[in-house]
Amino acid sequence: MSNLPHWKAEVEHPELCEHLREGLTQVKDPEIGMDVVQLGLIRDVDIQPDNALVTMILTTPFCPYAPAMMEQTRKKAEEMLARPTKIEMGTEFWDRTMMDDDGEDWGLMF
Repeated sequence: MSNLPHWKAEVEHPELCEHLREGLTQVKDPEIGMDVVQLGLIRDVDIQPDNALVTMILTTPFCPYAPAMMEQTRKKAEEMLARPTKIEMGTEFWDRTMMDDDGEDWGLMF
């Protein structure tokens, strides 16, 4: 069963979302070695004319890399969308059904 995210912005700004998705693949979770898109950590994107809001979760509630990953995500989103971007922490708990694939290709055991 898949729990992949569906960004609000995909309907109104599909070209920007594709560009953003490509850029965010450069933001890696340092412990797992996979990017935030593959892991399904970017749960929603709202793109407005003057700003953007990215809703993100973490693989664990007390991830020691959270501040760095959130800042890297914000900076990359601003670069790709060419507008100020805020990161909002989502309330969902992460699980492997949120991943682009189930992690088997990566040898991950959850």
